[in-house]
Amino acid sequence: MSLKKIILLTVLSMNVVHAQNALSLEKTISIAQHNDLWLIKNRYQQKATESMSISVGQLPDPKVSLAFLNFPTDTFNFGQEPMTQFKLGVSQMFPRGETLALKKEQLELKSEIFPFQRLNRSEQVKVIVSKLWLDAYKAQESIALIEKNRSLFEQLSEVAESSYSSALGRTSQQDIVRAQLELTRLEDRLTMLQQKYDASVQKLSGWISDYYLENYQELNVVSGINSSKNIKLDKTLPDLKVKNSNYLPLKDDNKLFELFKNHPAVVALQQKLSVSEKGIDLAKQKYKPAWGVNASYGYRGESPSGINRADFLTLGVTFDVPLFTKNRQDKQLEAAVAQTDAVETEELFLLRQMLASFKSNITQLNRLNERQKLYQQTLLPQMNEQAEASLSAYTNDTGDFAEVVRSRIAQLNAQIDALNIAVDKQKIIAQINYFFKQV
Repeated sequence: MSLKKIILLTVLSMNVVHAQNALSLEKTISIAQHNDLWLIKNRYQQKATESMSISVGQLPDPKVSLAFLNFPTDTFNFGQEPMTQFKLGVSQMFPRGETLALKKEQLELKSEIFPFQRLNRSEQVKVIVSKLWLDAYKAQESIALIEKNRSLFEQLSEVAESSYSSALGRTSQQDIVRAQLELTRLEDRLTMLQQKYDASVQKLSGWISDYYLENYQELNVVSGINSSKNIKLDKTLPDLKVKNSNYLPLKDDNKLFELFKNHPAVVALQQKLSVSEKGIDLAKQKYKPAWGVNASYGYRGESPSGINRADFLTLGVTFDVPLFTKNRQDKQLEAAVAQTDAVETEELFLLRQMLASFKSNITQLNRLNERQKLYQQTLLPQMNEQAEASLSAYTNDTGDFAEVVRSRIAQLNAQIDALNIAVDKQKIIAQINYFFKQV
């Protein structure tokens, strides 16, 4: 049997072992989103804000006072002096203008921010976890490719040694050293890829591990992975599609701005702007006086001669007069307006960032599509033909062993490059789909 047939049979006889219960990308994302503690924290924050919005809309508690007035200290007789009385007073303060209603509305608006934040967070988790999963997948499949080719190089090394020992053919000692050297370099590449795989899996476990969550039954945790050692990835590369491909060739920035304005991250800022605008209304209320009413009843006892004395009723109103507003109310209003302008600028800044990032990702996707087409239609077939031709020439004693090794290494590198392109393309699509999320 010829060397070429031996190598081909060796490659064809290798079986790829699929891990049972492997994590698909979709399942990984689902576990990560459901068990994300940030989302759980955000729900509690919304509940706290909603409760506070009810609390701040209430009037302050009334104040009650009890007092003995003008009590004689010589006899401590309640009826001795006509001015001695027992006084019961009640007072109630009313905040400035519409302060209570505005505070309540402001917190209600603030509580409406949280659902948009959670929606944006879920999409961010999807992108982050997708990239981590795809990084681990790329390392995993690169390892599989090298493992597959290592058997081929081992076979080449054995055949070269056999040919050199029998003094048949044109194999030299240099060919044997070259084959062993390439095997050593493959081992080094495997170690580096295993390092990348382990690092990606460790990061991924931080999103899907349920190790710390099992103690919190109220969180309704989805069963995840309790150790990074238990993570096994699916061996099938996901085929993500751009959600709205109609926008890929779009060059009109205004239309993209209008599209991104419905993104959860932007809508959350728009809601934050509404909260800040209520802060301006609240600052304007400070130019109005705060009011208070009070009433007191003074009970007097009978005179020493038995004559009844009239009791006293006191009614009063208190209010402050905001006259000196230059360094207090004016500055508070100025600060509220500046804060609102800052939030509005933050929204514009986010939109500009999203537009730039979107265009950058689209450009990268187009280039990756071009490279993928080049590899599939031209480069990989040419590499295969070159490897087959060099192997055929060597088996017929018309070729060089070093050329066989070089062609096989070039073929392996091309296969890994093609894998990297396919994985990077999926990562870019995952990022692009984040921008198309609408509320």
